[in-house]
Amino acid sequence: MAFCVHCVNAGATGFGAAYNGARENCGEIRSSVCFRQMKGAVSFNFAASPLARDKCGRKAKLLRFVRAATVEDIEAEKQLVEEDAMERMEKTIETVKSNFNTIRTGRASPALLDRVEVEYYGTLVLLKTIAQISTPDGSTILVQPFDRSSLSAIDKAITKSDLGLTPSNDGIVIRLNIPQLTAERRKELLKLVAKLTEEGKVALRNVRRDAIKSYEKLEKEKKISTDNVKDLSTEMQRLTDEYVKTVDDLFKQKEKELSTV
Repeated sequence: MAFCVHCVNAGATGFGAAYNGARENCGEIRSSVCFRQMKGAVSFNFAASPLARDKCGRKAKLLRFVRAATVEDIEAEKQLVEEDAMERMEKTIETVKSNFNTIRTGRASPALLDRVEVEYYGTLVLLKTIAQISTPDGSTILVQPFDRSSLSAIDKAITKSDLGLTPSNDGIVIRLNIPQLTAERRKELLKLVAKLTEEGKVALRNVRRDAIKSYEKLEKEKKISTDNVKDLSTEMQRLTDEYVKTVDDLFKQKEKELSTV
């Protein structure tokens, strides 16, 4: 569609009915719009390219309308932000749980060795990927490597870890006796748990920050309003508070385990 510039008054709210090849009131055939004469008459966005010459002698250009984002498009973008935030927060909770499981409480558990890394043929690998780990009783962990030549490297890795355990290597398997925690060791582990708890909370707040930045980006793109950003930010804060509470609950549970003699 094209508009005759001679039929458009500056300040008009619409262009009226016009189309390519039509003869307008001015008696001229117009298939394009002269921007020079239309200055101030058009208030919406467009992309234009040279096409013809209007009678003013200037090159005329066609209006090409840009498709605006629909409500569905905007809702989809908002949902993507929310889903990404929730997924990252869930992963943070799983990481906190995994870290807590590696802190011994006086009872044998294969999870205590989850973070132990072994240098295996020049590469650091997780111990649980190269050995079978079991607990024959409540105070013993048994490590049986799939490759017996890795026994020495496993022994060294466990000794260097922060578990405070002394491996017993008989050339076939490694046994770990889990002693009762001393009062001093309990204090050290409680500090470690508190540190891991705070790291988890920081990770959650970083997710919230990134989500709010994404909302602000949508605002700059004129897809949502300032009020929308405020409402969505409030909702994101509520979601963050819920996950922070989950981390606090995990901390209290681990603290209780470590404090129980």
